Amino acid sequence: MAQGPWYYCLIHLRVEEGPGCRNDMRLGPYETRDAAEHALQRAAERSAAWENDPRWKDDR
Repeated sequence: MAQGPWYYCLIHLRVEEGPGCRNDMRLGPYETRDAAEHALQRAAERSAAWENDPRWKDDR
């Protein structure tokens, strides 16, 4: 059974286990394959939350 760690590769648009593509082109590490499979969704959710967070506004 696979051990991980798991990454989502932004070049190949797929989940990779352990060493693979350059780290600056991957999201992770994740503890599970499932978490890595949802990396883009999670990143989009976090970006949306930051955009709507008044603490991140630069309206000084």
